[in-house]
Amino acid sequence: MDGQAGTPLIFPDGPKLELDQLIDQLVERAREVQRAQGRLRSLLRANEMVTGGISLHEVLKHIVQAACALAGARYGALGVIAHDGTLEQFIHVGMDAELVPKIGHLPEGKGLLGALINDPQPIRLNRIADDPRSSGFPPMHPPMASFLGVPIRIRGEVFGNLYLTESATGQFSAEDEELVRSLAVTAGTAISNARLYSESQLQQRWLGASAEISAQLLASAGEDPLKMIARRASEIGEADLVTVALLADEGADVMIEVAIGQDADALLGRRFPVSETLAGQAIAERAPLLVRSAAESPGERSDLESVFEPGPVMVIPLVGTSSVLGALTIARRAGRPSFSDSDLKMAAGFANHASIAIELTAARADQQRVVLLEDRDRIARDLHDHVIQQLFAIGLSLEGTASALGGNDQVVSRLRERVGDIDRTIRQIRTSIFELRGPLGAGSAGLRTRVLEIAEEMTGVLGFAPGVAFGGPIDLSVTGALADDVAACVREGLTNVAKHAQASSAGVDLDVADNEVTVLVWDNGVGVADGGRSSGVANLRARAEQRHGSFELSVRPQGGTQMVWKALI
Repeated sequence: MDGQAGTPLIFPDGPKLELDQLIDQLVERAREVQRAQGRLRSLLRANEMVTGGISLHEVLKHIVQAACALAGARYGALGVIAHDGTLEQFIHVGMDAELVPKIGHLPEGKGLLGALINDPQPIRLNRIADDPRSSGFPPMHPPMASFLGVPIRIRGEVFGNLYLTESATGQFSAEDEELVRSLAVTAGTAISNARLYSESQLQQRWLGASAEISAQLLASAGEDPLKMIARRASEIGEADLVTVALLADEGADVMIEVAIGQDADALLGRRFPVSETLAGQAIAERAPLLVRSAAESPGERSDLESVFEPGPVMVIPLVGTSSVLGALTIARRAGRPSFSDSDLKMAAGFANHASIAIELTAARADQQRVVLLEDRDRIARDLHDHVIQQLFAIGLSLEGTASALGGNDQVVSRLRERVGDIDRTIRQIRTSIFELRGPLGAGSAGLRTRVLEIAEEMTGVLGFAPGVAFGGPIDLSVTGALADDVAACVREGLTNVAKHAQASSAGVDLDVADNEVTVLVWDNGVGVADGGRSSGVANLRARAEQRHGSFELSVRPQGGTQMVWKALI
């Protein structure tokens, strides 16, 4: 009976089942809470992982790794969006390192990846192949089914996108999406901080380089300031090619004065029309120029395109106290990351030192000319008033002696040869006198000055100073277009010597006699090879024939090559 000792209590089956269900629900809720706590802890760990880096590349790598761990993805990537809407960087994890090069080039932001770029809203798919926006995978690419894409924003601007594939559970859940979106918010803050840190470090490097340049500008010896500026700009800007171009020919051309980087030797010393270069555009606008890709500037880059395929380019005009002197160009190959606006701003501040260097170099040269002027004038006067007069006297004496000897033909011949040697020596001394005085004066635009300037300009290319000798009334007889032809002939001749002769000495003899100007360019090099020195020869021959003259390229009896160009005056 109920209530008696030893009699068991019996409950109805209905309430018992309800209690079991409640207990099961409580256990399930507890498991859900535990699971949620675990994922929240995973999110916290992911946030810690993302915010733990300093360098931008390190932070981007950590973001991808944290997202994969958080959502249980086998593969993950972060695409950084370029200015033109493509992917300029693609950081990926999970892929076999040996497999990556077999797949080919990294994604450029097309297909499903491009859809997320065009419409920056999260995308979650169970099967990538079922989505019409998918463009498939290249050969050797591992199979991928599930997909989750989430944009990363920095101050409202889309920086890039997170891409996750191959969920460990077979498909990504709405919870996975929420967690990754939360991580993306933290990632945006971390990227912003890494950017600021990276820019501050870069600014520090530019300032350090500026201090080095300033110290070098004050020094009287050491590396050429312009070369140092180009070298440091190449290092800090991680550039493939850096050039310093200066205006020439009254602003019609730019000459590459300094070039450092890929195929720099092929650019050094070359001239380009201002209208065909980015440097010319920056000079005309007197403002820094940023080109993020070749598509932004299909023309006006002939100087760069002559040696390699340019991509991102920064061009900073070198503005002096009274005029624009030239431009500093910092370029990367096509396909490399573009420069940012902050890069351009920092490089522009650094480029001011190039302008100072150019003007300071010119001021120092003027100062040195002033210091040397008095001594050089004195030397020139002594050479003219004493040495040349004495040589004249000796020549007249020998001429008189030869006349007095009369019948002794052998002795007379030798004496007259010595008189000829004295005449040639006098011509060389007169050339030296003009070289001492001419370039230091107010500066005429005469042919003598132009030829001496060309010889001085070619000294660096040749590796030695070519000899120059004049004969006859050069500046009075050879003017205008004929002087231009003669100057071009001298330049082409010395250029060919530098390119082909392998010479240790060379010279230019310029003579006017009998209404004819003669240009002789000689060297002691390897001579004329079969098919060699063809560049420019046809033009020189055409110039001579147009002026009823002649052109001859031959081997010298004593070795080397000589070029003889003649034209009627």
